[in-house]
Parts: sequence; structure tokens; C-alpha cells
Amino acid sequence: MMVTSRFTGLWRHADFMKLWAGQTISEFGSVVSRDALPLVGVLTLSATPAQMGLLAALGSLPALLIGLPAGAWIDRTRRKPIMIAADLASAALLASIPVAYLLGALRIEQLYVVAALAGGLALLFDVAYTSYLPSLVEREHVVEGNSKLSASESVAEIGGSALAGALVQALSAPLAVAVDALSFLASAVSLALIRKPEPRPAPPAHPNLRREIADGLRALATHPILRALTAAAITSVFFGNFYAALYGLYAIRELGIGPAVLGLLIASGGIGSLLGAMLAAPAARRFGVGRLLIGSAVLSGVLGLLIPLAAYVGEAAVAFLFVGQIAGDLVGTIYTIHALSLRQIVTPDGLLGRMNASVEFVQGSAATIGVLTGGLLGQALGVQAAVWVAALGSMLPVVWLIASPVRMLRG
Repeated sequence: MMVTSRFTGLWRHADFMKLWAGQTISEFGSVVSRDALPLVGVLTLSATPAQMGLLAALGSLPALLIGLPAGAWIDRTRRKPIMIAADLASAALLASIPVAYLLGALRIEQLYVVAALAGGLALLFDVAYTSYLPSLVEREHVVEGNSKLSASESVAEIGGSALAGALVQALSAPLAVAVDALSFLASAVSLALIRKPEPRPAPPAHPNLRREIADGLRALATHPILRALTAAAITSVFFGNFYAALYGLYAIRELGIGPAVLGLLIASGGIGSLLGAMLAAPAARRFGVGRLLIGSAVLSGVLGLLIPLAAYVGEAAVAFLFVGQIAGDLVGTIYTIHALSLRQIVTPDGLLGRMNASVEFVQGSAATIGVLTGGLLGQALGVQAAVWVAALGSMLPVVWLIASPVRMLRG
């Protein structure tokens, strides 16, 4: 009797497994750092609310300032060396925090610099990484690769915050950041061990940064599939970030939910994301990519209605939020994996860096505007009314997909 191994596909792809292992470790470290870095400001440096707001803003600023030029630069060279260099620089940067703390020299200004530079390095890595995957694995395995990498993100989201809390409690917030520095070293080593040679991109005939950036933006605007996915992403991110500004206020002040329960509700989203990552590939085989993208966008919008409806169901409010969180993140992860994979598949290799950077730029802009708009609407209309606007707006992204060739995709 022949015994067939259950480990097929990318499980038997040694180079992808190295990438996946390094990224899994790095994701845990990044969650630890994400949670511990603000605590350095709060617990160690007694930062003011204004200083904490500036610290948060500096972390997201690089996507708006350097995202587009970064994409053009990444398309001119091999992606793996950029990823290794970004990992090593991030490790050194984060290691400076525990070192300064032990020397008694840590200041809030150093956190500002670390937050801004780490955000820039993360952007470089992410653009290079999403552009590198299609050259590492065969195109038919891109969805599987994104699913596995998304699963690592979800597991890190579930367990990373608990790990961060334990490390801060045991070691102090600055020393907890050292864990992330070590995780970046692990990622760099895993990348260095990948043996598959990466072809050097063909240099542009007439290098012109402005023109190359414009090519990336033009691809999003003119390619019918990329245009639909980008418009849907902008709409989704804009309305989705209303929740970033209002969700905590809504849950605590409008629904009377305590901080501990709110934390559990948010953590449940990580479980939903993990399930979504596991179901993404079989769901596409069952329904086809086009129907799956449209169906998951519709479901995501419908599930989003549970959040404002929670205000009308009394003691069942927590159940409404729980279902909205876990099922919404499950469906949203399926959509995100296939939208990313589809962008990677339809974009020529020489344009992947600029395409991914352009997506990061427009989504980052929409997120920033969405947070500000959500806060202003919450102030003007009331939190509950603004949450309704967010929920209803989150049903709009599917319109872009239905009106595009996405609806005809089968494979």
C-alpha cells in the first residue's frame, strides 16, 4: 500500500519554509514591540497624551512620505537583500532602546526617532516582501503562500499581546523591546538561508523616479482588476478606520462594556483571522476567486451591521460584537488574502514594487483621513450615529467589484 504524505505544496518547498519560519518569529516580535513601545513612553518616561499621540503618528508617517519612491527603488534591484538589510537595521534600531535604558539615557525623543525610522524600515520590508513572494514560489502557489503567512500574523496577534504583557511585567517595557530586536535577527538569518537565486530586474531604459512612480499609480488606475481592487480597498479602509477612532468609545461609553471584555472581543478577531487564513484556499477552489471576493465583501458589510445594532439588543450586545468581530475578521482575512494574491498574479514582476507601494500609499492616506473623519463625525453627530455611518459605508466596496471583470474570474 502506498503511503501519501499529507505535506504537499509549499510544505515541501524548503525556501518558502525558511521565509515562513523567519516571518512567524518576526511577527511575534513585532506584536511585542507594538504593545511594549507605547508602554515605554507611559511607564518608563511618563509621557504626556500629546507626546503619545505624536509617537503613534510618527510610526505611520513613512507610508505617506517615502512609500511611492520606495516602490520605484525596490523595482530596480533584488528584493531579498533589501529585506535582509531592513531586518538588520530594525534590529539595531530597536536594540538601542534597552541599551539606552540600561545606561540611564533613554528619552522620549529617542522613541520618536525609533518609531519613525522603524516605520520606514517596515514599509521597505513589506513592499519588498510582497513583491518577492511571486518570484520565490510558483504563481499557482501564491494564494497558499499568502494564506500561510497570514496564519502566522493571526497566531501572533492572538498570542503576541499576552507575551508582550508578560515580558513587560517580568522585564520592564524597554527590555521587552529587545525581544523584537532578536526576532528581526531571526528573520534576517532565515532569508539569508534561502538558496533560490533571485533574478536581477531589468534596469529602466531611462531612469526617472517621477515617471517610475507614475507608472505604479497608473497601473492601479488603468488595469481594470487592479482599479477595482484598489477602489474597494480605499472605500473599505476609509470607513473601517472610523472604528479605529470610535470602537473603544462606543463599546465602553455607549454599550457599557468593561475594558477586560473589550480586550477579549478584540482578541477574538485574531481567532477569526486564523480561521480565515486556513479556509482561504479551499474556499477559492469551491466558489472561484471572483465569486469569493464579491461574496466575502458582501458578508463583511452585513456582519459590520452587527456593531451598531448591538446598541438595541440590551444584554446581547456582547454577543453581537463577538460575532461581528470573529466572523468579520474571518471573512475579511479570506478577502484580503485573495485580493493580495490577485494583485500579485496580474502585475508584471518589474512593476510589483511600485504597485505594492502605491497600494500602501493610497490605503495609508485613506486610513488617516478615515480616522480623522470618524473622530470629527463622532464629535458632531454622536458616537453611535458615526458608527452607523461606518457600518453602512463598509457595504460599499462590493460595488466596485461587481462593476469590474473581477466578477467573471473563476480560477
